[in-house]
Amino acid sequence: MSLINEPLRFSSEAQHEGLLPANVTLVGAGPGDPELLTVKAARALQAARLVLYDHLVSKEVLKLVGAEAELIYVGKESGHHTLPQEGIIEMMVRLARSGRRVLRLKGGDPYIFGRGGEEAQGLAAAGVPFVVVPGISAAQGAAAAAGMPLTHRDHAESLVYATGHLRGEGAGRTVDLDWSMLARPRQTVVIYMGVGTLPIISAQLQAHGLAGDTPAALIERATLPEQRNVVGTLTTLPALARQHDVHSPALIMIGTVVALHRELGAVAYRVQDAQTQAARDG
Repeated sequence: MSLINEPLRFSSEAQHEGLLPANVTLVGAGPGDPELLTVKAARALQAARLVLYDHLVSKEVLKLVGAEAELIYVGKESGHHTLPQEGIIEMMVRLARSGRRVLRLKGGDPYIFGRGGEEAQGLAAAGVPFVVVPGISAAQGAAAAAGMPLTHRDHAESLVYATGHLRGEGAGRTVDLDWSMLARPRQTVVIYMGVGTLPIISAQLQAHGLAGDTPAALIERATLPEQRNVVGTLTTLPALARQHDVHSPALIMIGTVVALHRELGAVAYRVQDAQTQAARDG
């Protein structure tokens, strides 16, 4: 029996409390490769009749949505937002109150720089029942696909996720992070949304004590066929990003685990290429 064809089940805790099945399901679409969806996410996609999806949800994942479902794009790109975040929450609440079952589809994991927490708060405040289906994060997908373990006994005892987008107004806009914490040794730092601010990130980390020769990488479109890995050091990475014209979506990974790419990356690619060819032949 196929697990995908079994009905989506809701938590026993919710049933015990007498709650109705959720009006909104927040689903993590994973890093891009549809085979990295969780079973629960795949079931939810196939059962959905109304899907609100983000910019970072891959076309391959959207193909798994049922043919009868209505798809509404609510994505946000740099400099262009289809709707403000408050508008997305308002739309979900309005649709749910009208009796529609809403599947809110977000790249990676909804609760890791996906603003899923804000959307969950908005639904809770409006009294709209919801459930969250976690997804494999972009960082997890990138690390596995590029051969760069996020943690390793000999290299990284801690892992930090941060966001590199600008904060503030006008000329005072900057990347406001705890640089001393990020510059600690023996840890891996993964920075989301940092391609445009990479020169600031590189300079600040070095100014706060992280060696310029620390291995660093950009992983663009992780887990997808067009994935690119640009590997250098904390000092050289901004120039490499310009040289190779790296664009979002891309993650910055910093730490000595990046050097393991030489040993593990080629193996990861061989396995991926074999799996891709087998899927085409099958």
